Amino acid sequence: MAVGQCSFPTMYEVPGITLGTACAGIKQTVRDDVLVIQMAEHSSCAAVFTQNAFCAAPVHVAKVNLAHGPRWLLINSGNANAGTGEQGMQDARSSCADLAEVVDGLATQVLPFSTGVIGQPLPVAKIKAALPAAISNLSADNWNKAAQAIMTTDTFAKGVSKVIVIDGQTITINGISKGAGMIQPNMATMLGFIATDAKISQDLLQSCLALAVEQSFNRITVDGDTSTNDACVLIASACSLVPEITPNSEPYKIFADAIMFVCKQLAEAIVRDGEGATKLMRIVVEQALTDEEAVRVGKTIAHSPLVKTAFFASDPNWGRILAAVGRAGVENMVLENVQLYLDEVCIVRNGGRAEDYTEEAGQQVMNQQEITVTVKLGRGDAVQEVLTCDLSYDYVKINAEYRT
Repeated sequence: MAVGQCSFPTMYEVPGITLGTACAGIKQTVRDDVLVIQMAEHSSCAAVFTQNAFCAAPVHVAKVNLAHGPRWLLINSGNANAGTGEQGMQDARSSCADLAEVVDGLATQVLPFSTGVIGQPLPVAKIKAALPAAISNLSADNWNKAAQAIMTTDTFAKGVSKVIVIDGQTITINGISKGAGMIQPNMATMLGFIATDAKISQDLLQSCLALAVEQSFNRITVDGDTSTNDACVLIASACSLVPEITPNSEPYKIFADAIMFVCKQLAEAIVRDGEGATKLMRIVVEQALTDEEAVRVGKTIAHSPLVKTAFFASDPNWGRILAAVGRAGVENMVLENVQLYLDEVCIVRNGGRAEDYTEEAGQQVMNQQEITVTVKLGRGDAVQEVLTCDLSYDYVKINAEYRT
């Protein structure tokens, strides 16, 4: 189940980037589960990784290899290669070496990524056997196949494509992501792969990605769980005719805005596909002292099982939202200054239920698939938005049966 229209978009080709998929039969044999992304020589590559202390073996290897001029990304679904100890590290390095042998490259030029069940050995032999097929079908227009190959409990493939024009020349930006559960990015709790043909240095690309991730993937939550595995990668092939993008320039602003757009669209798609989700909620916190305070309040509301189950039931039980705001750790909060809204309907004002609020008005909003909860703290000018979804019976069922 997903919230809203979730069809895969038309994806433009990104010069210098090709993608190939194959079925290794890691957990299922219905669709491809191995993806190889190849980038042109002289490409730059940036990445952010999960901050979970038990981060998976491929995360460790990818962090090291990121400094060696990556040319290939190797992704598998169905097995996380996390919680696998030293053998997991050996398996991640071995997979990189296997791909390097097929493409006549260096193992250190491969960034590995895995997603799936934690604690099981990576089936290295199956992945190795599938690599020739993945390489043989490398193509610039395989974005849909690539998005499907990285899915686990996702119900739809997620992609975004955007073309920008700078000085009469174009830059293309494509992104795909996977994620539906174990979503509470502490960067990053999903897999995201974004590619562009821009010419840009690795350092500037890294800064651009970090800023975009903070305002997109780090503003979503499905269940409050931070994964062991996941990452967001931004690769730039340098094949565009637009001159190299430099810091503090107008082209950089245009490019950075486009990267932000792609990241926000991919992040929203993940929430729309939250496991068992029936509603998308935008938690907007206004008039906070700082951005950090606004995010903390927003995530406290978004993480609350009581709030999420009320939304699943379409129950305007606004007391649960009020309680979440109250325990968000806002120091010296003046309760009389706080206002709460469901869309345009004010439910709390002057420290209690708004005099003009009616249950019927609240119910009308709660019956919608997409709802905005606005919290006005009356303390400052900071504004932040957090995206989340409801918590349904299906979420429990999906995760109870995840390994079966």
